[in-house]
Amino acid sequence: MKYRENRRTGDKISEIGMGTAYIAEAERSEAVKTVRHAYESGINYYDLAAGDGAAFAIFGEALSDVRDEVMYQIHFGADYSKGTYGWTLNLDTVKRSVDKQLKDLKTGYINYGFIHCQDESKDWEKYQKNGILQYLLDMRDQGVVKHIGASSHTPSVIQEILDTDLIDMLMFSVNPAYDYNHGDYAYGGVEERADVYKRCEKLGVGISVMKPFSGGQLLSDKTSPFGKALTQYQCIKYALDKPGILTVLPGAQSVTEIDALLKYYEQSEEELDYSIIGSFAPPEASGKCVYCNHCEPCPAGIDIGAVNKFYDLARIGDDMAREHYRALEKNASDCISCGHCNSRCPFSVDQMSRMQEIKEFFENGVI
Repeated sequence: MKYRENRRTGDKISEIGMGTAYIAEAERSEAVKTVRHAYESGINYYDLAAGDGAAFAIFGEALSDVRDEVMYQIHFGADYSKGTYGWTLNLDTVKRSVDKQLKDLKTGYINYGFIHCQDESKDWEKYQKNGILQYLLDMRDQGVVKHIGASSHTPSVIQEILDTDLIDMLMFSVNPAYDYNHGDYAYGGVEERADVYKRCEKLGVGISVMKPFSGGQLLSDKTSPFGKALTQYQCIKYALDKPGILTVLPGAQSVTEIDALLKYYEQSEEELDYSIIGSFAPPEASGKCVYCNHCEPCPAGIDIGAVNKFYDLARIGDDMAREHYRALEKNASDCISCGHCNSRCPFSVDQMSRMQEIKEFFENGVI
């Protein structure tokens, strides 16, 4: 397992985490065994916006003895009063739900307390006015909540929340279908979604990824909006390549499914290559680097994806990206304009011109 650090909290978070939407559908003993196996395999980050309230007792049984070695993100707005998941903006219901979750989890604290499911500005306005946000802040001040996060599918609302500088973690739906305007939760245009990734990276706000497979649709030719299936490994790689991403949270209901997910680290570069999505990209995505490195190997030895990523981040004021760029063994100044990258790019990026642009930016501050 590989880990990424949340720069605002210092937490080392596993690149592959675990979602819990369907864990309670497994037989109880199998579910407990699955969660424990995930932990023993190096997974240390778990989203607890579960599909069924029974999931919390499963985690309590599986991980209470190693509680300090794992991290939970718990959602202030998820309601399990009827057994299965529901969404609420009622303060008393939220308090009862959180208390019950802590009891079932056999824990006295929450690593990341989440402002839950803010998909419309009016929801965020109500969340701030009806006492739930204050309750979450009070829980943080009391030490019950260590850090604050937020979950949303909507870039414009995310930007409003980021403006408050309250959060250290964002849960966002990241996959090529949504980024290219396909799917029920494909909110925001190509640029709007890219701006979320870049701003989170700049601020040090980590992103945990929900719906990495677009609810499973991307894994089948029949249901993929592109008419072509991707593997779960291509989807994971796609998400992890985006700025700001710390962890991807696919669901699992068995030890076998956990093991299958972790085979991600055994895949070749060719098997992880998701550049096929370039043939499905909307017009507004043409000419924009997605850092996939399908253009490699570069004859000059440049990591083209990294050079582009650090440039995009530096342009919005990310000083750390400037440092990362300068630390590269080869950068845009080493481009020999051979055209190899241009001929291979599935997104029609003119990398030769872009390398000159990047060189001038870092050497002379020219945009």
